[in-house]
Amino acid sequence: MQITTIQKNIHTTPRKLALVADMVRSMAPAKALIALQFTNKTAAGPLSKAIKTVLANARCQNLDSENLVFEKIEINEGPVMKRFRAGSKGRVKRYKKRMSHIKIVLNDEGKVPSRNTKNNKSKKEEEKTKE
Repeated sequence: MQITTIQKNIHTTPRKLALVADMVRSMAPAKALIALQFTNKTAAGPLSKAIKTVLANARCQNLDSENLVFEKIEINEGPVMKRFRAGSKGRVKRYKKRMSHIKIVLNDEGKVPSRNTKNNKSKKEEEKTKE
């Protein structure tokens, strides 16, 4: 069974959130919360909040949190607010305030879906091995 949560319009840039998400992607959700608690990044706050939300959704479905694993953690780009700051000589400097969306999918089967990198050969490599 898959448990999903989506957090939208988080006022943190997607690049900063992706760095923290890559760190916890291979961990169990309980261990990820502990790791995020001691991470010195501001993006750890919204990500840990999203993980707590998806664990609460799993508890509502009467699932054991020990068997849960991350199936997917997606960090997507949200809306961008364009702002201006005064520059020198009467000019205007533009900058963007980026937002992001977090989508977390948990799987309760206790095993991470395998991504066979060895078996993902291109068609050209398969033809060479057949010859």
